[in-house]
Amino acid sequence: MPAVLSLAVFVVAFFFIATEKADKVKVVLIAAGLMAVLGLVPGAEVFFSEHSGIDWNVIFLLLGMMIIVGIVKQTGVFDYLAIWAAKKARGRPYRLMVMFMTITAIASPFLDNVTTIMLVAPVTVVVCNRLRIPAQPYLIAEVLASNIGGAATLIGDPPNIIIGSRAGLTFTDFLVHMAPVVAVVFVVFVLLTKVLFRKSFEYHPEHVAAVLALQERRAITDPAMLRRCLIVFAAVVLGFGLHSVLHLDPAIVALVGAGVMLLLTGADLGDVLGEVEWPTLVFFMGLFVMVAGLGHTGVIETAGGWTANLFGDNHFAAATALLFGSSALGAFFDNIPYVATMTPIVEGMVADVPDAATGRALWWAFALGADFGGNGTAVAASANVVALGIAARTGHPISFWQFTRYGIVVTVLSTAIAWGYVWLRYFL
Repeated sequence: MPAVLSLAVFVVAFFFIATEKADKVKVVLIAAGLMAVLGLVPGAEVFFSEHSGIDWNVIFLLLGMMIIVGIVKQTGVFDYLAIWAAKKARGRPYRLMVMFMTITAIASPFLDNVTTIMLVAPVTVVVCNRLRIPAQPYLIAEVLASNIGGAATLIGDPPNIIIGSRAGLTFTDFLVHMAPVVAVVFVVFVLLTKVLFRKSFEYHPEHVAAVLALQERRAITDPAMLRRCLIVFAAVVLGFGLHSVLHLDPAIVALVGAGVMLLLTGADLGDVLGEVEWPTLVFFMGLFVMVAGLGHTGVIETAGGWTANLFGDNHFAAATALLFGSSALGAFFDNIPYVATMTPIVEGMVADVPDAATGRALWWAFALGADFGGNGTAVAASANVVALGIAARTGHPISFWQFTRYGIVVTVLSTAIAWGYVWLRYFL
């Protein structure tokens, strides 16, 4: 009965989010409240356990990076980068999209996809505003590229950190096993975007000419402040990269970086906090509680276990089930709590595999499915939610289905390529 109730609450909430019949923040708060009132979440543990409740590491990582971006924005560097990018692309829409996707995909493996989107999205919006073109297609393409690129490394996508910790996989392991297929998927994705977004490529010669005439250096309003910001930001990025050495959670690094940047730049705290996407943070908290209800009542474990055990001792079939099952389930449940719930199940499966290399193949199939499934819907990954929040705030709202109709196509294609890769590399 509890499992049926929790699933019913989640499905109804997901319906309202998907159809946008009500504000998504209000929906998740009501759904989270129902989960608590009906006893479907693990009591007070929902506030203290990242695996069965709100993952505060994600929340505070987002908060820290939002503060950093809010401070950096005051220097005018986003306008500088926007003008520079528009000039390099000569205002050509597809060329501009490829440039932004490439920057995003290269940065995501090292910054994590949420951080990358928070840095690239404001620049994208400024470029599109100056060229008088809709920003939505470019933002959607960047998010899809970030989820693809982030799959390449241990720190690029939050689910990878959970999997790496549980499976004992290193940064190098992820780079060697995940990066090759990520590179192939990204190249195919870049070619696909020319077809997917073909109706969105608008070229206005008069606006392009006006942008090309601008001097980007004049956009920097406070060079001294920018230098301080860049020094602190470089230290934050270094902290992210040394995660396994320093044993500091990225959230701690981001919050310390935000505090130091506030101190060194003298930025007005009120203005900076005004740039924080508070509705996005609240939405995440409510979503985590909703998924905690599914996890606590056994819905996710039952679905995942059924998928994982469907093919018994046939290890390639098990890898296939993990890959496609994680891609499908990860598209509807935020992939962070989904991976946290499923990891013990995969660990049990791997323990029953006599060959270590084949056991590792199951982990890679699981990781690829969870990462690529993050593109499935507008709420499947943290970067998706963050991007939609930025889009709404800047006057370029993206609906649930506007994002999802592109995301599903990319998810199916990338998962199919990943399946071929797993077969060729580990089972052929």
